[in-house]
Amino acid sequence: MFDHMGFDVADFERSAAFYDAALAPLGVSRLYAVPKEYTGGIDVVGYGAQRPQFWISGGGKTSGKLHVCFSARSRAEVDAFYEAAMKAGGRDNGPPGLRPHYHEHYYGAFVLDPDGFNVEAVCHTPVSED
Repeated sequence: MFDHMGFDVADFERSAAFYDAALAPLGVSRLYAVPKEYTGGIDVVGYGAQRPQFWISGGGKTSGKLHVCFSARSRAEVDAFYEAAMKAGGRDNGPPGLRPHYHEHYYGAFVLDPDGFNVEAVCHTPVSED
């Protein structure tokens, strides 16, 4: 349904370093930086696997609660996301594990990013398909 999404962060360099590390295990990397002459001097980068679909910008912190969830191809990727995000300064908001209240095979992990946003990785496949 969604083509892309983005939001502002309080400390661009800190958040970019967090997302560089946390998203790498999911096969997601920084693909594009918008030239500053098009952004009024604000840092803007896009992440994705094949094209930028997730964007952050240094325009100032987005207010309110925000939850972003990234797809993982396996439970091992969810585990690796959680470990990388925690090492990159994320705060635990729910370690890797099954969440059967969502559905039988929902395996996710939740971390809070540098701005306190809830960032998740999820795998929906049964363990035998990992």
